[in-house]
Amino acid sequence: MSNKIVPTISSGTTGPLGVLHLPRLWQKMSLGAAGKLADGYANCAPGYDMMVLDALGVNRETLVAFVSEKKPTYVEFEKFFAASASLLNETSVSELNAAITGYQHTDETRQGILSTVGLPDGKPTDAINLNNLDDWQEFHTAEIA
Repeated sequence: MSNKIVPTISSGTTGPLGVLHLPRLWQKMSLGAAGKLADGYANCAPGYDMMVLDALGVNRETLVAFVSEKKPTYVEFEKFFAASASLLNETSVSELNAAITGYQHTDETRQGILSTVGLPDGKPTDAINLNNLDDWQEFHTAEIA
């Protein structure tokens, strides 16, 4: 078994703010701050992580410092995030959530994930569900197999 942890909270999950991916961002950042984020996973990096920060106006360095210093619970993280967000409103959250649910990986990435988990090319096609399959496979490989 690994000393590092594969994040398994889906990007399709929201907390009380209703922001998709935010609970996963907290989990990844928390694991990163504790030195426990599994290899191959980025701590607050391009992709959904930065989509969330950019869309809602949160400074990456400020958020990383907060998580590193305070090691917050999810609720504490979300409160800090909300207080730090310069663009947090119903419209920006709705647009961000639509961008996250509508995001599609490249054909190569989709085919690679499906092949790795043992599924034929086809469904799912959306990045959220493909990433879920990828995470579950990584979790199984690291912790179960």
